[in-house]
Formats: sequence, C-alpha cells, structure tokens
Amino acid sequence: MPEINILPKEVYQLIAAGEVVERPSSIVKEMIENSVDAGAKNITVEIKNGGTTYIRITDDGTGIERSEVKKVFIPHATSKIKFSADLDSISTLGFRGEAMASVAAVAKVELLSRTADEETGTRYEIAGGEEIDFSEAGCPKGTTIVVRDIFFNTPARMKFLKKDVTEGNSVAGIVDRMAISHPEISFRFIREGKQVLITSGNGELKSTVYSVFGREFSDGLLDVDYSVNNMRVTGVVTKPTASRKSRAMQFFFINSRLVKCQTAMAALEQAYRNAIMVGKFPGCILNIECDNSFVDVNVHPAKIEVRFANERPVFELVYYGVKSAIETLDTPKEAHFAPFKTPPVTASGRLDLFTNKENEPRQMQFKQKNSEDFWQVAAPSGPEAPLRSEGKAGEAFTLKLDNIGEKGEYTPKAEKKPEAEEIDIPDFRVVGEAFKTYIIAEIEGALYFIDKHAAHERMNFEKLKSSTVINSQLLLQPVAVKLSKEEYNAVCENLELYSKCGFAVEDFGGSSVLVRECPSMLSGEDIEDLIIETAGKLLEGKTDITPEKMDWIFHSTSCRAAVKAGDYTSPYERDLFIKKLLSMPNIRYCPHGRPVMIKMSKYDIEKQFGRA
Repeated sequence: MPEINILPKEVYQLIAAGEVVERPSSIVKEMIENSVDAGAKNITVEIKNGGTTYIRITDDGTGIERSEVKKVFIPHATSKIKFSADLDSISTLGFRGEAMASVAAVAKVELLSRTADEETGTRYEIAGGEEIDFSEAGCPKGTTIVVRDIFFNTPARMKFLKKDVTEGNSVAGIVDRMAISHPEISFRFIREGKQVLITSGNGELKSTVYSVFGREFSDGLLDVDYSVNNMRVTGVVTKPTASRKSRAMQFFFINSRLVKCQTAMAALEQAYRNAIMVGKFPGCILNIECDNSFVDVNVHPAKIEVRFANERPVFELVYYGVKSAIETLDTPKEAHFAPFKTPPVTASGRLDLFTNKENEPRQMQFKQKNSEDFWQVAAPSGPEAPLRSEGKAGEAFTLKLDNIGEKGEYTPKAEKKPEAEEIDIPDFRVVGEAFKTYIIAEIEGALYFIDKHAAHERMNFEKLKSSTVINSQLLLQPVAVKLSKEEYNAVCENLELYSKCGFAVEDFGGSSVLVRECPSMLSGEDIEDLIIETAGKLLEGKTDITPEKMDWIFHSTSCRAAVKAGDYTSPYERDLFIKKLLSMPNIRYCPHGRPVMIKMSKYDIEKQFGRA
C-alpha cells in the first residue's frame, strides 16, 4: 500500500486555490462580493494587463478592524457564518472564507483598511501565503486590496491564462454583472488606465443598464415586478421585437446573486412562446427574491449554481411575471420609413444603381471619391442633372451618369464573361408560384414544389464554400454592432476568420465591433443580426476546427442573402432560378437540413382524382 502523506501547508493551499482562483476575473468576483457584503456604496475596480499583473478593488464599506486583518487570509475564516445551521439560510454573497486565502496563496496581495472608529488604518502585505508587512497606514474609511502577479509562484498555471485582452474582457463581464445586480451601488471600472464604465448608484436598474449595455439595449426593455407565494421577481426583459440571436443577454439573480438557473431560463422562454420569432431569444435581467432557506447556494465552488427546495414555484413566478409584462406593457412596433435605401459601394468606389420593382428610379446616395462628403439625390431625369449637397448647404454640382435613360432607369453595361461549361438540364415548365414562397414547376412528367428561400440559401452556401476569394462590398456606412462582453471577445478572437468569409470587422471598443465590408450578396440591414448570431455560435466553443466555424458564418450569410418567403418573384426570375437550380443536381437540402423541393408524380396526382 502506498504511503499516505500529510501535505504541507504550502501544497494544500495551492490545491485549494485552484478551485477558487482560475483567472483574474474569478479574483475580481470574490473581492467585489466582499465589498458588497461590507455595505459599500461606491466600488472601484482597476486592472492592468487584463488583471494578470495588477488588480485593485477599492470600496467605502465598513472596513476591517486591525485585530481582524490577519484573519482575512486564514483558510475558512469568515464573518458571514458561525454555525452549521447558518448554511441553511445564507444571506451574504460570500460565506466560505476561502477566497482571500486562496488569492494570497498564488499572488502578491496588499490590503489597506480602516473602520469608522479607527483614527489610522492598517496595511497588510502577504505573498504566496507568507506575511511580509503589517503596519499602520493612513487611508480613508473602507478597504482597498491590490493583487499583483497572479500565479507568480506557480508558473505552470500561467500558460492556461489567455491573452490580456481576453482576460480583461472576462473581468469587464464580471463588473457588468455585479453592477446590474446592485444598481444601488456606484461601480467604476478602470482598464489599462482608462475609465470604461461608471454607474450612478441611484438604485434605478434601467439607468444602470444604460451605462453598462448602452441605449439600444435599454430602449427595448419592459419592466417586470410580480409577486406570488411569498416570492417576487423584479427587473427587465426585452420586448419581443428586440429579441436576439443568442442567450448571451440573459442574466438571472437569486437575492442579487448571479446564478445559472435552467428553471428560470425555461420559464422565460416559455413566456415568449408565440410572441417571438423562431431562432431568436429574449434578453433579461431578473432578480428572484425569496426566503434564503428556500435556496441552497452551497453546491458549486464558484457559487454560480443553486438548488431550490421546489422548482415549480420558481418556474411559475418567472413565467407569469414575464408573461404579464409582455401582455400589459408591450406596444406595437412603430414603422419608420427611410427616405432611401443605400445602394452598395464596391471597394473600387463604383456606385451600383438599380431601379425598383415598378421600374421607377430609386433615390441614391453618392460619395465623392477621396472625400468624406455625401450627397443624397434622386435618380436624374436625363444623362445630366444638377445635384445638391446635403453635407454642404448651398453648393451644387453636376454629375454625369452613363447609361441613364430618359425615364431615369439605369442599364448596366454588358461585360464580357468567360464562357461557362454547359450543363444539360431537363426540360421544365414553370406552372406558377404558391403563397409567394413555393415555385411550382413541371419537370419530366412530375410536379415539383420548390421552396425558393431554402433553395437560394443552399445555392449561396455552395457558392461561398467553393470560392477561393469571397467577393466583398465596402459599406457606405459602417455598421456598429453592440455585443455582450463574451460575444465581443469571441468576435475579436476570430477577426481573421470573418475576413476569410468576406467581412471586414474591427474592434470598435466598448463591447462593440465595426463592420466595414461584407459579402456582396448580403444586404446591409442583415449584418447586425448575422454578427450577433455567429458570435453566439463561436461563444459556444463546440469546436476549434476553423472550417466548421466558417460553415457557421456561411450558413448565416447564405440565409440572409437568400430571397425571402413572401418576396415577389417575376416569371422571368422564376425561370432563371429553376435553370440554376437544375444545373446544380447535388442541391437537395438547405444548410439547415430542410428539403429544397418536394416531388409529386403524375401517378400520385391522378390517384387522388381516381384516375389511377
């Protein structure tokens, strides 16, 4: 039998630290929770190098008495509980007494603290679990903790840390969540010397949400406040029209503690059933208030998972609370008509002009080469027309457009293209179209119902996958996409991947990315949803195989670029569509697995009429 060893202090402390301290964000979470438990009204978080070399948390809470300071770093020493029965109704965010001891075991820690009753504060320094300094110090009421050089004494764990920007985004995500869970506290976040977040601390959730996630997200929210069975749910949910392509903006709290709660998530999405498009998800910030004895928070090292004495009341609370908010507070979406639809501008500066379905000239926007000025114009009535600049009032100029007819229509010049290899396709006859969705064609004695969206989506997908270079268009107005911290991080880590797929995406700061180019087949208004959807898939991290990630992006691009069900398709377009489809005999399913066509033989039809 192997000898049983009693591990020395420095070894078992490192083992225990591994359960609590995974990365800088886990340290920040634990220390902010301590500040909240101390009654702080103002909390400042500062990090450098993503938090790997420097973390500072400052609060104006009750502070720590000098006689108690050293106890902070003793394993399982806590002021939150005293007896085993206390675990049955935990009301504080922290309670185990593990965090600070674990942090001190793998980093260099300096603590400054003073209570209201003390004239001078206390400075305590500890590194790798060993005390370095304990002395008096001048400091304001409250506590400041500085953590430097994480894993300085366990270099093997350093290799598991990600890039500084990734670790910094993870910290930012923690600060965001703590801020929205405690709108009564003013949070200030300083990253690499720049203040990137400050909340008012006025107790108003929507004000905090505006500071954290921006106006676009906060404008699409409905208030939730519902009570039943001595439980209450408060917070906000998104309007059905403001739904997203992922669950990244769903935040659940139990008594202001951030948790992962499958029961609440299921109730939320059930409440939106029949009110939200398939494939989209609601966002929410919901806090469930209940008796502390009803929930067990001591089931996970990071305290992120909880267990309820009874799941059903939680489901009903969230379901009816959200359902009530949607039914009573949501209003019909207002229609806003844009004065014109921006045509695409290619990288060469060429402006593409098209007529609309009624063959009437569209309004267009013109960008002068090598200039930032834009002119909004209507298609002229002849080859020449004076156009007035919106950007520079009072100035006018003349622009000559080739191939503009007397009625203002634009006819593109014919371009010579290499002759394509001819493919034999079967004879067919277009019968018509049903519900502006299904093209009906007679092909070799059978009737085919073709889902034009599914078929077009697959054609686009095959075209993208087979292209060595994706044809892109330069957007006249770049599209800024606001993401959650996690989505933002996923996109920023895959900018090269987006580039390979025909997108020019760049980091815009503040959890936003800027899209300057997109595949030429894509319409500009689809870009935001596409980036959000693909960010969610990248965030899932199902695979690290780049081709599969590219398939995700190609799927989304193909779907949005395809003709939509309900769109008008002219007889000429139907004829061309079927010719192209029949020239690609391998197309049988869309990228999502739905069939693109259904065959009904002449025999099957005649059988229905009693002819066979």
